[in-house]
Amino acid sequence: MQGEFLRFFDKHVFCCQNVREPGHPRGCCADKGSESLREYMKDRCKKLGVKKIRINASGCLDRCELGPTMVIYPEGVWYHYQTKADVDKIIESHLLNDTPVEGLMLRPEQKRL
Repeated sequence: MQGEFLRFFDKHVFCCQNVREPGHPRGCCADKGSESLREYMKDRCKKLGVKKIRINASGCLDRCELGPTMVIYPEGVWYHYQTKADVDKIIESHLLNDTPVEGLMLRPEQKRL
C-alpha cells in the first residue's frame, strides 16, 4: 500500500532497563527504578484496558544521565520519569489522548537534568 503504513501497534514504548557497574559516571536507568516503573506502566495499561500499545524493556538508550528514560514511537517523544504519578501522566495524556506531557519530555539536545 503506497503511502500508508499498517501498524501492529498504535504506539510502542521503550523503557531503558540498562545496568552499568556501580559508580559509573553516567549512571544507569536500572539504578533509578526503571524496572519497577515499567512493570507499573504495563500493569496500569492492562487494568485500564489499553489496546494496541506495546511497552518493552530496552537496552541502553544512551541518555543515562537523564534516566530513567523512555521513548514512545511512532512520535519519537522522549521522557524522563521518576514516579508512578509521572507514569500515570504519560499513560493518560500521551498514550490515551495523544498529547505529550511537556513537563516530562526531554529535548534532543538535553544532556543533563
